[in-house]
Amino acid sequence: MPEYSAAQYKTPHSPEAEQSVIGAMIIDGGCVPKVVTLLKADDFYSETHREIYATIISMFNFGKPIDPVTVDANMRERGIVNADAMQYLIDLMNITPTAANVLEYAKIVRDSALLRQIADAGTDITGMASSGEGGAESVLDASERRIYALRQGRSTDGLEPVGKILTGVFAQITDAGKLGSGITGIPSGLADLDNAIMGLNKADLILIASRPSMGKTSIALNIALNASRVTERSVAIFSLEMSREQLALRLLSSESCIDGKRLQTGRLSQADWAKLLDAAARISKSELLINDNPSVSVADMNAQCRRVPKLGLVIIDYLQLMQSAGGRSGYASENRTQVVSDISRMLKIMAKELNVPVICLSQLSRANEARADKRPVLSDMRESGAIEQDADVVLGLYREGYYNPETEHPNTAELIILKNRRGETGKVFLHWSPELTLYSTLERHHDDDE
Repeated sequence: MPEYSAAQYKTPHSPEAEQSVIGAMIIDGGCVPKVVTLLKADDFYSETHREIYATIISMFNFGKPIDPVTVDANMRERGIVNADAMQYLIDLMNITPTAANVLEYAKIVRDSALLRQIADAGTDITGMASSGEGGAESVLDASERRIYALRQGRSTDGLEPVGKILTGVFAQITDAGKLGSGITGIPSGLADLDNAIMGLNKADLILIASRPSMGKTSIALNIALNASRVTERSVAIFSLEMSREQLALRLLSSESCIDGKRLQTGRLSQADWAKLLDAAARISKSELLINDNPSVSVADMNAQCRRVPKLGLVIIDYLQLMQSAGGRSGYASENRTQVVSDISRMLKIMAKELNVPVICLSQLSRANEARADKRPVLSDMRESGAIEQDADVVLGLYREGYYNPETEHPNTAELIILKNRRGETGKVFLHWSPELTLYSTLERHHDDDE
């Protein structure tokens, strides 16, 4: 095998492409909004090109005219003084073949920058592996995180100028205005809930908590199916309690409007089979991905989700069944609260890292059973620790019919907003169809009956 010295490796960059990008932007100011979506200043290998590009983008943001004279003047205002700057800007215009191909030049610059970042990541990963600190699993997780961040076009750490952050915020506001839906995130399919929490927003950790058999899994599946349809993105479901077949049966029941018990026994009419096949076809078109491994850890989930193209939402059922990053089980009871708190913190970090909403289901403690009003409150969170601190939204699911079957409206449910970083707390009223394991808004239920 031949040996290679460090001198034989060349840093990936294209001076000609960098010059042509900047030259095209000076020749035709209309190129700037096209290029700004592809490149940032750090993508340029040459420091001179980085300074010129950053100046042009700043001028563009303030609506200033762009030509060699104005760019040179603005560079001087920014403290970048070079006697040859004006002549170099004119030379860039002269050597640029055509401004019409600016996007092709920009792609070459971006590709070279990405190759440099991959090389840097490889060097860092080699260093981590050679040091042996943290163990193989820790190095592997850090390596995957680094590569995933490159794939998403963002850095994993470091300070970022507020001006750059505001550019992203303005883009979000513009996109929300174009949609005209009145919400900023993914629709859950429950209109009143979306209006209250502004939809399921990127990087948010959303907890849905209740006593057992209240319907947490059902409402999560309802949300998953709707989110996948509306966004045409993938929804990853990690089920630590139910098998994937059980989840599929629930989806079929709610989608086909066929009683779940009849579905399981196979006692179906010809019309039922037709409805079932139609429902199966619709569900199959949605990008729902299910993992029913009961031993999956947060690190496992994070690693799997990084490999999902077009990921839009993650759902976990449920928090108290989860294991630590190391996959340990059998905790001492006095340590379990700390473990669950650590897991909730890791889930919030995962939501930010993947930049998608993460819905995690959670059990409530028996504390509410001793109260006359059994509606959940934040302190009822089982092994709560820091759960309510990490979560952006906490929803408590409650049905009076669960405790009193003789109540006037046994299938009316309350989704109580216990915490909401994006707005007020309150209640959302839903209808529960136990035979279909389906939650829907009360208005929609009444409309269907009509």
